[in-house]
Amino acid sequence: MYVFEDLMKVLKDSNRPYDFDKITEAYRYAEKAHDGQMRQSGEPYITHPIAVAQILVELGMDTETICAGLLHDVVEDTSSTIEEIKKIFGADVALMVDGVTKLTKMQFVTKEEEQMENLRKMLMAMAKDIRVILIKICDRLHNMRTMEYQSARKQKEKALETMEIYAPIAHRLGMQRIKWELEDLSLKYLDPIGYDEIVSKLDAKRQEYEDFMRRTQDQIDQRLNDLNIQHIVYGRMKHPYSIYRKMFNQNKSLDEIFDLFAFRVIVNTVGDCYNVLGVIHDLYKPILGRFKDYIGTPKPNGYQSLHTTVIGADGLPFAVQIRTREMHETA
Repeated sequence: MYVFEDLMKVLKDSNRPYDFDKITEAYRYAEKAHDGQMRQSGEPYITHPIAVAQILVELGMDTETICAGLLHDVVEDTSSTIEEIKKIFGADVALMVDGVTKLTKMQFVTKEEEQMENLRKMLMAMAKDIRVILIKICDRLHNMRTMEYQSARKQKEKALETMEIYAPIAHRLGMQRIKWELEDLSLKYLDPIGYDEIVSKLDAKRQEYEDFMRRTQDQIDQRLNDLNIQHIVYGRMKHPYSIYRKMFNQNKSLDEIFDLFAFRVIVNTVGDCYNVLGVIHDLYKPILGRFKDYIGTPKPNGYQSLHTTVIGADGLPFAVQIRTREMHETA
């Protein structure tokens, strides 16, 4: 259960110059406004705005956005007014709370109309203040994290809306971790059998996979250090929805997916990119037809990187992306 002390700890640990008095005032106002209200889980309603505010802190948002996160449901669910919020917390916070309230209150005739209107309203809100969308995405993320307390019909409805609207917008805003979590949580309710199958297989091999990732990263790191190539290298595993989509689209089993693991190497120059490619192909066996040079031929949107897929010492295939810092920032 989220309590205000947890939020205060995250705020202090962030080492950012937050206005703790203003945030505390917003919390007390929200706690009083939501007094007596409960969530489907049986927890006091105030735990939800605290959770939303905490996710916003993790995203590095400012004091006003944290306050708006704590207050985002008071106008819709209590007797509070936007005028009152503006008077106490200022125009900035009131504008955000009003924006989130309007997004939440929409009524529609058909599902298709609802989805399109939802998207239009979100884009309109983005034009006024992008922070409205960030609060709404964090609101949806916490609701998806606690979706097990809702009816099966609502679970599917919200999961579909999340997959069609919220995850793509998170992707457009570069919020990859939140996008992945929204997709995985949605899949859990849209195809629980498929989701459980993937997660159980990943869990069964988790230790083996983590050891492989660590060994491979150390090998690449060591070889590039020996060659005095300045670099950053890190790896990640595909998340369940990404695996699910690939299995479904390509009719493959989990063991047949080539890029279950992916490593990224970031270097200083274009020359270093091609040098690192040579090192990777020397260390591991490249898979024919799996190399793409998006540096020499960038994608239409300007994306640049070298992509290759190789077989590791354990016989496990993995993808490698090599790019400069500038290319990484653009991506």
